[in-house]
Amino acid sequence: MDDSSLLLDYIVFVCLILVSVGVAIWSRCSGPKERTKADYVFAASSSVSVGAMMLSIARGFLGVRVFLGYPSELFYRGSAMWETLYGMIIAFPLVCFFFVPVYYSLGITSVYQYLDMRFKSRLVRCLASGTYVFRSLLNLGVTVFTPCVALKTVIGIPYSVSIISIVTISFIFTLIGGLRTAIIADIVQLCVMIGCSFAIILQGLITGGGVTNVVTVAHDQGRLDFLNFDWDPTIRVTTTSAILGQLFMSLSIFGCQQNFVQRYCSMESQSKVTKTLLGNIPVMTILFSISWVVGMVVYANYANCDPRKLGYITDIDEILPFYVEDKFYFIPGFLGLVMASLFNGALSFMVSNLNSLSTVLWEDFASQLPMFEGLKDKKQVIVIKILGGLCGIMIMGVAFIVAHLSGVIEASMMMTSATSGPLLGVFLLALFFPASNWKGAATGMIASHIIVLWIAVKSLMLPLDIKPEVPLLPTSIDGCTNNTFSPHISPLISTMMSNNSYMVTTETFWGEDDLASNLVDPEVSPTTHDVDFLTSVYLMTYMYYSLLGTMITVLLGMVVSYVTASSDDQYDETLVHPIARKLSSLLPGEKRCFVTSAHSNSINTNVPTISEKVTEKYHSAKNGGL
Repeated sequence: MDDSSLLLDYIVFVCLILVSVGVAIWSRCSGPKERTKADYVFAASSSVSVGAMMLSIARGFLGVRVFLGYPSELFYRGSAMWETLYGMIIAFPLVCFFFVPVYYSLGITSVYQYLDMRFKSRLVRCLASGTYVFRSLLNLGVTVFTPCVALKTVIGIPYSVSIISIVTISFIFTLIGGLRTAIIADIVQLCVMIGCSFAIILQGLITGGGVTNVVTVAHDQGRLDFLNFDWDPTIRVTTTSAILGQLFMSLSIFGCQQNFVQRYCSMESQSKVTKTLLGNIPVMTILFSISWVVGMVVYANYANCDPRKLGYITDIDEILPFYVEDKFYFIPGFLGLVMASLFNGALSFMVSNLNSLSTVLWEDFASQLPMFEGLKDKKQVIVIKILGGLCGIMIMGVAFIVAHLSGVIEASMMMTSATSGPLLGVFLLALFFPASNWKGAATGMIASHIIVLWIAVKSLMLPLDIKPEVPLLPTSIDGCTNNTFSPHISPLISTMMSNNSYMVTTETFWGEDDLASNLVDPEVSPTTHDVDFLTSVYLMTYMYYSLLGTMITVLLGMVVSYVTASSDDQYDETLVHPIARKLSSLLPGEKRCFVTSAHSNSINTNVPTISEKVTEKYHSAKNGGL
């Protein structure tokens, strides 16, 4: 890449970032004034349209790893992970009809307040919110680092500069505005990312021989592998694990995480939330699939000449930036546009989650401290923004750890999956099991965390001869010629590749027609061993962690609740799903007496929450053997 082209890429990169910041400032100045905490947390002073919310929710789930990681996933591992879409779209109607109706109208700021109201337990609430904080910090740290790899490889920006810039600008967004600014940032960045993706797809179809050839090449060379219903739990991903694993993980994300529930509660009516969630099924299907189509066109162009085998790239996630530099050299600044999309993708993801993360820290932890008792609404917003800054510092620390230690990304993904189950399980207990109490919920959640995290940690500790690295699909360099790559990337005949902007790890020379194919294949082949039962459990794919964690939480929670049932386990009937109330007579455990003050949002035990008539009826029924 020549200096003038690189300079133009830098200019485009910086300009697009400035535009993003400018949009945030404009939305703050042109929008309604921020008078209350509700204005900041829920964008209460402005109406959020269904279309805008759909795009924001989609962007909140489809982070920068989707844009950068899924094309490389298809190129080197195939389409198996594409099928996680099935579980995702099944989750939307379930969240819509089983989660939202219960806590939409409760008037809560943090979704974990619902658990406090349902179980009357600060412990359960703090366990759930603490789980959310932990997984968010890990996720955001990895998300911040992900584009930094491409930025350093392609345009030479050091990790430290990228990490500090993303976190700092995100904090500026948090100071400027709350949820409204986050939603606008989501929409802007999603539109830019979609535009870049479509440009790559159109160009790739032209150079890759058209739609038919792209699909044929991907299919014939094993990149399109759908409907593999293998029940072997040690396989990284199959159709079975994609549906079950992603379903439970998506239910945890869309139904139990603050950043999404906060968006639902920002809408004017529950009917609009329903339209948003159901409308997200086709929206998410299209947006999720775009990155996989990008992977198909990239593979069609490099099917017989893998840049990684040649040493042009060292990490599989560098394949898309390399492709852009190779194929879009004739459009000055386009590489800078793609890099800015990655940067801003991490930026908007950070903005959305910082708002929710700081809100949870305030509502579930800091607000309970004596020093903040009776704090006025506007000052609460100030504290929330300060907490957002502290979260940014912690996320920056996680990102630097990821940058300097190997295996941290894999570990964080496994920990995120492992904590999804306990979080979902405690909400299922609250929503659908009237007989469950705080003792069962807390016990189930703690035990589930210990068991599933133990499995995750032991899995990471297994030696490579027992648990080898995930094997890559075969790639080829048999079709490499002097014309495979664009002139500014391909070295002259008999010239070493080390002059290229990408790091070369193997001495490779261009021949008259084809490249010498004497390179060492970097792909890893799996090995088989006879293992004991515990080791086979540790070999289980992380796709099942959320399912396992949910089952442990619910089953153990119900057993403990049944054993420790008490007449003190009382709550408002609106805190349980209507279906569960109707079926409660068929469920195990002592019948509960519903109280009627959930919407008062009070947990003061000195305030009577049940009438004498209902109390008398309860004890009469109990003495009568109910």
